[in-house]
Amino acid sequence: MSQDKPEKKVIRSGPKPEKTPLYSPTVQFGNMIFISGAGYHEPGDIKVHTEAVLASIKKQLEDAGSSMNKVLKVSVFLTDMKDYAGMNEVYLGKFGDEPPVRTTVAVSGLPGNTLVEIDVIAYV
Repeated sequence: MSQDKPEKKVIRSGPKPEKTPLYSPTVQFGNMIFISGAGYHEPGDIKVHTEAVLASIKKQLEDAGSSMNKVLKVSVFLTDMKDYAGMNEVYLGKFGDEPPVRTTVAVSGLPGNTLVEIDVIAYV
């Protein structure tokens, strides 16, 4: 009995770009979903940035047929660890009662002046 091998599928919110992009925001492989680092590039404090980033991730997951409750791994990148408590205030409960594993690190900078960047691995 032959089994279908999973294939890489890029999930887009719009048409395929004319030129090859640097990265894909959302990729599915089998029942796994990988969402690249999402940031927020508007004014605001860490709570505003975190709320916007998590809302973006939620939409990407739903577009891929998944949800925040199906996230297995989260990586959080902060430009300043002084924002850790504020980020956690917004983050708490966003992934349900059984949150995923998480890594949080401070970095020297993020593109577009975002205060936080978050990427996730989930399943469908």
